[in-house]
Amino acid sequence: MTTVAAKWAEVLGRIGVRYVFGIPSGPWVVYMEALRKSDVEFVLVSNEASAGFMADVCGRITGIPGACYGTFGPGATNLSTGVGGALLDRSPLLAFTHEVSDSMLGRTTQMGIDHQALFRPITKWTTRLDGDHVEETLLRAANVATSEMPGPVHIGLPSDLGTVNLETATAGDEAFQCERPQQPEPPDSAALDKLATSFTAARNPLLAVGLSAVRSGVQRLVVKIAERHGIPIVLTPMAKGMVPEDHPSYAGVLFHALSDRVAQTHRQADLVIGVGYDPVEFNYEAWLPDAPLIHIDTQSADLDESHYRLECDVVGSLPPALERLAELAPQENEWDLDALADRRRRMFEDLRPREGVFGPTAAVTILREVLPDDGILSADVGAHLHVIGQLWKTPAPGSLLMTNGWSSMGFGIPSAIAAKLCLPDRPVACVVGDGGFLMMVGEMATAKRLGVPVVFVLLTDHHLSLISVKQQRNDYATYGTPLHGNGYDSAHTFFGVPVLEACDAASYRAALDEAFAAGGPVIVEAFVDPTEYGELVLKGDK
Repeated sequence: MTTVAAKWAEVLGRIGVRYVFGIPSGPWVVYMEALRKSDVEFVLVSNEASAGFMADVCGRITGIPGACYGTFGPGATNLSTGVGGALLDRSPLLAFTHEVSDSMLGRTTQMGIDHQALFRPITKWTTRLDGDHVEETLLRAANVATSEMPGPVHIGLPSDLGTVNLETATAGDEAFQCERPQQPEPPDSAALDKLATSFTAARNPLLAVGLSAVRSGVQRLVVKIAERHGIPIVLTPMAKGMVPEDHPSYAGVLFHALSDRVAQTHRQADLVIGVGYDPVEFNYEAWLPDAPLIHIDTQSADLDESHYRLECDVVGSLPPALERLAELAPQENEWDLDALADRRRRMFEDLRPREGVFGPTAAVTILREVLPDDGILSADVGAHLHVIGQLWKTPAPGSLLMTNGWSSMGFGIPSAIAAKLCLPDRPVACVVGDGGFLMMVGEMATAKRLGVPVVFVLLTDHHLSLISVKQQRNDYATYGTPLHGNGYDSAHTFFGVPVLEACDAASYRAALDEAFAAGGPVIVEAFVDPTEYGELVLKGDK
C-alpha cells in the first residue's frame, strides 16, 4: 500500500520535477517526508513569492514544470505572486497549497479562504487532489502546464489528505495513461498563401520577434529570413538573444532604453510581421507604425482593429509560416541597411559609460565583460532593466532571465538561485536595484544555505529610480521614492553572504573578479549615479 504523499512525490519525480520550493505548514510535513525519501528535493525559501519565481524559472530552463508550495491563506496569497508570473511569462509550473478539508468547505475557519477562486484567474487550471486520483491529477496538470501556451496549474491539497492516521493516507490504485501535451497545428494553407502574397508586395517589411518565437525554437529561421530578404528585425525584451546585436538586420529592443532610436527604423515599415509576438510584453498599438500587420503565432492577434489593419492572422505552429517566407525568392525592398547600421552604432555609443561617471551603464558594461559568454544573467525589474534590455549583449535566447509579462519587482534574486540549481556548471549573476533587494533580501539566507555561487550585483542609488524619472518627466516633486534615510551604511554581510562595496569602475571590476572566484554567494554593492536614467529610459516607441 502506498500513501498519498509517497505517490505524490513519486509521480512528481516521474514527471521530471527536481525541486519543490516553499515554506512548510503542519499538514505539509508528511509531504516533506515523502520528498526526503524520493529523488525530489524540498527547498526552503524565505518568502512564498520566491518559491513561485524559482519554480517559474525551473520551468523555463528545463521545459518541465517547476513546483512550489504555500500553506493556507497568507501562504497561498504570497505564492500567488510567483504563480501569476508563470502565467504571464509563459512558464510551466505546478503550485500546491493546503486547503480546508471537504467537511469544512464553506465554513468559517482560521486562515480559510477559497484557494480555487484565488488561483482560477492566474492559472490555466485549478483543482483539488483526492486519494484515488493522485497520478491522474498530477499527470493531467503537467500536461496542461506544458501544452501551448505553457503556464501554471494549481492543485489544492485538502488538509486531511495524506495525514498518516487517516484512511485517506492510502492512495488508490490507478492505471492512467496521459495524452501528450497539446501543441499547435500547422497554420491554414490559405493563411500561408496570404502571408506570401502580402510579404512579396511590401517594399519595407519588418520582423518583430517575440516571446513565442523563443519558445518555438525558430531562431535559425528568423535570421535566415532577415538575411535572405535584407530586412530589419526588432525584438521584444524577452526575445533577447534571438538575433545577435551586431547582425546587419538588428534594429534593437522595443520598450527599453533609447526605444525612440529603435522607432526610427520601425516607423519606416510598410508591413510588420509579428513572429511569435506575444502582446503580454508590449501591445502592438504602443509602437506599431501606420502599416498593416501580419501576425504569426500560436494564438490569434490581439489588436485594436478599429485603428490598425490586421492583414493576415497566421495561427498555428511557427515553423511552417517561417519556412514559407524563407523559401521565397529574395525580395527587393527599399531598406537602407547601411543607415540601419549607423543608427545601431550611434545607439550603442550613447549607451556607453560616461567619462568620469560610475552609473548603471558602467555597471552593466563591466559585468558583461566579466561574465563569460555562457553565463546566465537574471535581471530584476526597475530602471536598470531598461538599460540591460538594450545594452546587454545576449549570446543566446534564455541566457538573460527577466519578467516582462508579469513585471514583478523581486524576481531577480530567486530567479538567479533557481538558474544556478538548474544549470550548476554555468556562471550565474543577478542585477537588482536596492528596491527589489529590499523585497527579497531574505533569500540571501537561502543562497547561503544552498551554497550556490551566484554573484548578486546590488545597484544602490537610494531611490525607486524608474518612478523618480516619471516624476521628473511630469515636473512633479520627488516624493515617496527615496528608499533610505540619512546616514546609509552598507552592511558587511547579509545572512552570512559577504558584501563587497564598489564606488567606481576600478573597484567594481575588482569586486566582480573576487566574487566570481568565490565558492559561494557574494553581493557586490555598486553605488551608482542614477542621473543617466533620465537620458535613456522611457523615451517612447512611436
